[in-house]
Amino acid sequence: MSNVILLLGISVLFRILYILGNTTNMDYTLALLFSLLQVLSVCTAAPLPADVVTMKSKVKWMAEQLVVRLNNNFEVPPGLTLSPPADDLDGPSSIVTVLDGYNSLISDTFNGVSQVKLDISSLTGYLDQWRQGHCSEQQPKPSVPGPLQKLQSRKEFIHTVSIEALMRVKEFLNLLLKNLDRLNTC
Repeated sequence: MSNVILLLGISVLFRILYILGNTTNMDYTLALLFSLLQVLSVCTAAPLPADVVTMKSKVKWMAEQLVVRLNNNFEVPPGLTLSPPADDLDGPSSIVTVLDGYNSLISDTFNGVSQVKLDISSLTGYLDQWRQGHCSEQQPKPSVPGPLQKLQSRKEFIHTVSIEALMRVKEFLNLLLKNLDRLNTC
């Protein structure tokens, strides 16, 4: 396939050289030069490695399943408003830190939460394992984002913190689903 594109690019180059030598119409020449650049950019574009595509696909599936579970089993209580999200999506490390942090705040005694906690642990475990195997430079552990720090300081209100942590997880997963390209950065 790339040989065909390369041959096409070479033939376009020869046409451009022929036109340059036999015409004075600059617009036509510029259009052909632009076409050549497009052909060459297709030739040199690097495809995503298969393991990155597989990882993104699996993370997307796991996050979607978790959002569905959260939507079906937990509602935002009337009157609860979350401040705008301030959690960062700076690659797998920060995603693992945020999700692990919220997961630790969800009380095990909260009704119907055991499967959600297991799903969050599975997602963070998968991302952490992938990061360790594919990121050559291990970054220092990211700092805990603001909303998570605020919740951690109110641990004594177990069920209130659990509800907010569940809503933050859902919010964060929706953000992740919209920005799966952030998984490319280590």
